[in-house]
Amino acid sequence: MSASSAPVSQLSLARSPTSVLLANGVQRLEVTLKLTTAILALAAGVYTYLGVRELLNGSPTTVLFAAVIYSVAVSVGIYSFWVFMMQFMPHVTHATGRSLMAGCMLLGSLMIVAMSSWLNASALAGAAAIQQHLAITVQNYTHDLDAANTNAIAAQGLLPDIQLASSRFAKLAEAERAGSLTGTSGSGTVVQLLTQMSSQLDGLGQQVQDSAKRVSGLYDQGTRSLARMRELISDRGPIASRSDAFATESLTLMGVIANLQQTSVAPAVKRAANSLASGFIAPAAGGRTGDLADRQTAVVGKVENSIATQAASLADAADKILAMPRVEPARYQTLSPAEAVLRYAGDFIPSWAGAISIDLMPAVLVLILCVVHAAIRREGLPAVSASNLTAGDLVTAMQVAREVEEARRAADAASVPVYAQGAPARAPVAEEPLPPPAVAEENVKSLSSARLGK
Repeated sequence: MSASSAPVSQLSLARSPTSVLLANGVQRLEVTLKLTTAILALAAGVYTYLGVRELLNGSPTTVLFAAVIYSVAVSVGIYSFWVFMMQFMPHVTHATGRSLMAGCMLLGSLMIVAMSSWLNASALAGAAAIQQHLAITVQNYTHDLDAANTNAIAAQGLLPDIQLASSRFAKLAEAERAGSLTGTSGSGTVVQLLTQMSSQLDGLGQQVQDSAKRVSGLYDQGTRSLARMRELISDRGPIASRSDAFATESLTLMGVIANLQQTSVAPAVKRAANSLASGFIAPAAGGRTGDLADRQTAVVGKVENSIATQAASLADAADKILAMPRVEPARYQTLSPAEAVLRYAGDFIPSWAGAISIDLMPAVLVLILCVVHAAIRREGLPAVSASNLTAGDLVTAMQVAREVEEARRAADAASVPVYAQGAPARAPVAEEPLPPPAVAEENVKSLSSARLGK
């Protein structure tokens, strides 16, 4: 059996084409990965600089220097962290080590969010968050102004009752002049008493009307302040200057709300009602005859009861107005962009997502590398192993091994020289080469003698 005709059945130990392609792809993309990580770290540093600059106080030079140093430190830290993860995590195959590396990546991600992402969100949505704060404050002030105005004008509802009572007493006075109450016409004690009560109620009604004018003026002033605040919110100027102007308008509006609560005429109505009942002094009957005096005294008693009833009704109505909750407007609090973004984080979820994605995008690249390197290791293993061989696979493997051994022996035999001419070439029985044929000593000549003989 010649070496050329021997079967050449061998197990292929070369790596699979898929693993080669993956390995080459990882090698080609190594520069791209580092460049992408560097650009993302630079972007995070820029937005961190914009966010941290709003939080620092001091001279412009100090603020600039401190913000640049912090942003550079953040960029270097983010880049180094993700490069370390890309370099080591894909090659850690043990379960414990992989879990520890995943924990390190999670801890590093949290630290990156703490030192950079919220500042990125502040740079992306800080102005919008402050505008949100201003808009909510305007809504609260609008509610407080309306509540204070409602409390102030609630006493205006007492004006019809006051005017009705005054008119009733005035009509009774006119009726008494004709003698309808005492039976004697003229302007006596009863007429004077009824006219006096009507005049007091008219004065109280005038106070209520004057209060309505003051309340209306204050409410108009508060409305103008709210309109100015809304203009500041919708303006396109720097948010810091707009926020300062908004704070000035808020102080003016708080003063208007306080004045509205002090302008309410309800306390004055209650005091007047109490004075009508408690301060009533029945006049002495001025009738020229005893019978007229008795009739006048009886009418004065009825008037006193009517005044007491009317005073109680007014006092109860004033108490209901005074029982209304007092408005306590919240003082406007100036917020920095970072504070506003944190307070209204739920309203700026897309901005938060973008800010965090800038910092944590390399984590996706790390996971991709882990998957690719795992595939490379898996594709580079033999197709079969001792744990999954069947009996047929074992017999086939033994036969292939036997054929390979025979082919090797044939190749070794072909390399042995043949010393006997005409003898058929055959493989030696033993593995050592046969000794050369014996030659008679007398037939052996030296090389020099042979040459001389010739």
